[in-house]
Amino acid sequence: MSNAALEQLAKDIAASLLEIEAVALRPNEPFTWTSGIQSPIYCDNRLTMAYPAIREKVAEGFATLIKQLYPEAEVIAGTSTAGIPHAAWVAQKLNLPMAYIRDKAKGHGKQNQIEGRVAPGQKVVVIEDLISTGGSSLKAALAVREAGAEPLAVLAIFTYQFQSAIDAFAEAGIPLYTLSNYTSLIEQAAAAGKIAQTDIAELQAWRANPQAYRK
Repeated sequence: MSNAALEQLAKDIAASLLEIEAVALRPNEPFTWTSGIQSPIYCDNRLTMAYPAIREKVAEGFATLIKQLYPEAEVIAGTSTAGIPHAAWVAQKLNLPMAYIRDKAKGHGKQNQIEGRVAPGQKVVVIEDLISTGGSSLKAALAVREAGAEPLAVLAIFTYQFQSAIDAFAEAGIPLYTLSNYTSLIEQAAAAGKIAQTDIAELQAWRANPQAYRK
């Protein structure tokens, strides 16, 4: 997929997320995240499951990236829980085994953290729905590594493009790719009249320093 095609896909996915209200933008009435961070954006990509055309666009985007960047992939692993359905659809498209990764090992039975079958030495692509700080997604990829397999990359539907997440993945040596991103979303929202041009600077300031937003 060329850079131009990737940019167009990012715009298309962003427009779709806005259309189904999987993403809400409220620069004048911020949301409060569980962490306490005030945010002008709230993202719930689980809503994509309810729209066959959009979930197909997402699955096809992931499948295309994997075929081009990681044709050696042997397993598609979804993060629990939001990445699981997307991983299943992608694995089906690529005719590959699928697994999923819990946040932590179960406290009973075999105490598995990875469900399905991931063997030592296998090459794994991890599928996630959203990258914020990147902590949970990176933890999932590292669980694959701890199991003796090789996490080729983490692929996600959307990223807020926080520098802290970019740095964390780079430090761990795990590539990160997303189908869409905060920059594309703001552009599409402005073009659709969902935000005012005067809101753009504030939205960009939040991405640059979310901890300091509105304090």
